Amino acid sequence: MVVQVGGLSRLKKSKQKKKSNISFRLNLIFFCVFILFATLILRLGIVQIVFGEDYKREIEQKEVVPINSSVPRGKIYDTNGKLVVGNTPLKAITYTRSTSVKQDEMLDIAKKLANLISKDSEEDFKLITKRDRQDYWIMNHPDEATAKIKKADKERLEKKELDKKEYDKEIYDLTRERITEEELNSFSKQELEVLAIFREMSSGTTLSPHIIKNKNVTDEEYAIVSEHLDTLPGVDTTSDWDRYFAFKDDKGNGPLSSVLGKVTSSKEGLPKDSLDYLLSKGYSRNDRVGKSYIESQYEDVLQGQKETVKNVTDKAGNVLESQVYREGKSGNDLVLSIDIEFQKRVDEIIEQKLGSARAGQPYMDRTLVSVMNPKTGEMLAMSGKQYVKDKETNKTEVQDFALGNMTTSYSMGSAVKGATVLTGYQTGAIKPGDYLNDRPLKFKGTQVKKSWNTSGFGSINDLYALKRSSNVYMFLTAMKIGGQQTYVPNGPLTIDKVAAINTFRKNFAEFGLGIRTGIDLPGEQTGYGGGQIPADAGKVLDFAIGQYDTYTPLQLVQYISTIANGGYRIQPHIVKEIHEPNNTGELGPIIEEIAPTVLNRIDMKDSWIDHVKDGLELVVNDPQGTGYGTIKNKQYKIAGKTGTAQALYDGPLGGHPMLWNVTFVGYAPYDNPEIAVSVVVPWSTTDATHVNLEIADEVFKAYFELKEKHLNEGKTGSEGTEGTQTIDNN
Repeated sequence: MVVQVGGLSRLKKSKQKKKSNISFRLNLIFFCVFILFATLILRLGIVQIVFGEDYKREIEQKEVVPINSSVPRGKIYDTNGKLVVGNTPLKAITYTRSTSVKQDEMLDIAKKLANLISKDSEEDFKLITKRDRQDYWIMNHPDEATAKIKKADKERLEKKELDKKEYDKEIYDLTRERITEEELNSFSKQELEVLAIFREMSSGTTLSPHIIKNKNVTDEEYAIVSEHLDTLPGVDTTSDWDRYFAFKDDKGNGPLSSVLGKVTSSKEGLPKDSLDYLLSKGYSRNDRVGKSYIESQYEDVLQGQKETVKNVTDKAGNVLESQVYREGKSGNDLVLSIDIEFQKRVDEIIEQKLGSARAGQPYMDRTLVSVMNPKTGEMLAMSGKQYVKDKETNKTEVQDFALGNMTTSYSMGSAVKGATVLTGYQTGAIKPGDYLNDRPLKFKGTQVKKSWNTSGFGSINDLYALKRSSNVYMFLTAMKIGGQQTYVPNGPLTIDKVAAINTFRKNFAEFGLGIRTGIDLPGEQTGYGGGQIPADAGKVLDFAIGQYDTYTPLQLVQYISTIANGGYRIQPHIVKEIHEPNNTGELGPIIEEIAPTVLNRIDMKDSWIDHVKDGLELVVNDPQGTGYGTIKNKQYKIAGKTGTAQALYDGPLGGHPMLWNVTFVGYAPYDNPEIAVSVVVPWSTTDATHVNLEIADEVFKAYFELKEKHLNEGKTGSEGTEGTQTIDNN
């Protein structure tokens, strides 16, 4: 028992000792934590009390300002990957204006820079405004400027009780007004060069690099400025770019030049009409942007992602450090649906044929050709040529007028008769195969209405009417649409002209005639006549043969494509694909492929469309067809419709004589169409010319010959659509 009691006692003491050790360790830990917290609090106190004001002032004096730097614009290629529009690298000298720099400091920098670079071209001096000269004169002649303000001037202004800012402005404006012309013209060439540099430096946005010179910067200029950057605060040497058009000549003409559009220069900056919109999207005022057509339409694609640099400045505006916040990325590249080789060939055909045909034709100054894939809507060519007299040299020059395919409209004549016949079917006025009597129609109070065969064709059906281009068949169809079922010689024309022309316009619009085609270009026109009600019913008959409303060549090719593909109006587009940029000179990965867009299906039976297509085939391939003799390349299986319209001249020359527009619409092969063509040659003094058909024949030939060439070379471009059914005709 004693032993046991002793053992318990020792065990108890051991536990007490162990417990005491744990308590000591915990207290030690708590003490250490206390010391650490006390040290931290003491340190924070020192920072806040001793250095707090210094840190606060330093923070208040710093400001982070994001600056965007431009990047190379995306390139434009043709359907085969040939470069059409690219960028030419340029050496550039820039100036970044700080928020605190003063005018006299900038002027001093400009004077130094003028000793290192040349900026004395006619263009440089031309940009100098009268206001620039006035401001510069005041800066260089402060005493003379002060002397121009008299005591009486100051007393008069003081009576107005203006605040200091308004008072100073009034004094300054009065000083400018009193600078004489002699004083403004007293600058030497060297002084003007300084002014040219100074005005560029002043016009830049604060903390954004502004180009002082990027054209014809010599290696010597670039090197010497780089060596003196430490004495030229804000000045830098860098690289820039300029838009390069691969196929343009010295005068700016070339294939598609009017459609490709233009980009503003760094001096132009953002266009005024879209300034607020572009600024809201993060552009700077001196950024270059697309200002017309493809360059403008695809601005968001071509512009790219600008590099964003964060400049940390002190309160005075001096840059303390710069950090790249977001890497820049070149704009994405566009691939057009157009084969530039085919486009050039069409241009050559037009220029050659128009040049020959206009001999003795004072008004015939232009020709327009639109070529489209009727199944996909891809524009294969948009070609136009126009003879323009230079106002300075008085010489006539041929200029690109491709844009005229969508911005000018004309009476198209019999080319639209396919739509007239189909409208007759749709309204029940006629049925496929119906016969009508073609003879001169004499109405009371209206001029005789007849076909080009003045004695008439007699009893003919719809196919014969298309083949021979009967006007009277179309007149009688229009009468029936207007509610007059029977022609009475010398009787009145009693049709409901409002109902008739509205019916025609509604149906014609389904083909794309009289409405926008939806092409991916800005500025498309719809033509004239839509919504107008003719003064007399006879004009409704004229509408049926294409001699009342006007249409664009682009609308005409969409119309014939709608018939060719079986009744689907396809939206035309000139851009085929969008690709990521690739610095190797080749196309990068594809981002987006522009798919065919069906705008509507015409309200016609397939059998009706096929029947009209039979008639269009006869126009070119039957010996009696109006296109048979001139369109010789029958091996390409061409179908189409000729057109001649008498219309009032409204071109650039004086007077308004009645002239002839000669047109053609067609497609090939007629059993599996892959190309649709419209040809418009306005303002001929005679209807006997066949230049429209000669051009069409050569265009079809050029297309199929080039297609064969590409196939032999193993290329896939516009020719790759043959046999590809992109429209469900079921």
